[in-house]
Amino acid sequence: MDETSAGGIVVRQVDGGYQAAVIARRNRAGRLEWCLPKGHLEGPETPEEAAIREIAEETGITGEVLGPLGTIDFWFTGEDRRVHKVVHHFLLIASGGVLTKEGDPDREAEDVAWVPIDELGDRLAYPNERRLAAAARAALATRS
Repeated sequence: MDETSAGGIVVRQVDGGYQAAVIARRNRAGRLEWCLPKGHLEGPETPEEAAIREIAEETGITGEVLGPLGTIDFWFTGEDRRVHKVVHHFLLIASGGVLTKEGDPDREAEDVAWVPIDELGDRLAYPNERRLAAAARAALATRS
């Protein structure tokens, strides 16, 4: 079975630097992990549209896509089958909203935080998301 999701890194500019919104959720073993907001595409959504919606739902922050960051492609075992999952990630600039987990329809996010972009790689639980954080930092360095 194939699943497609989208999400990414939404940043705001603070004191000449950038901060990224991240969420904390429980993994299958029940441990709290910091990760990037993401979720399934709904209906005819493009990955970009899904990323904007999912980030807004899970963090309260609305954003505009600056560009693609990369795709994470992996397999996992579901309850009764193997699942091939592709997650499209984008870099977004915050355009509004207030950081909160209250809009998360799945109630998966247990906490949300703004993290300085230079510390993002250290905060994220997954190596593939840490690589995306490095790509975001490099992309933002060329903007300033």
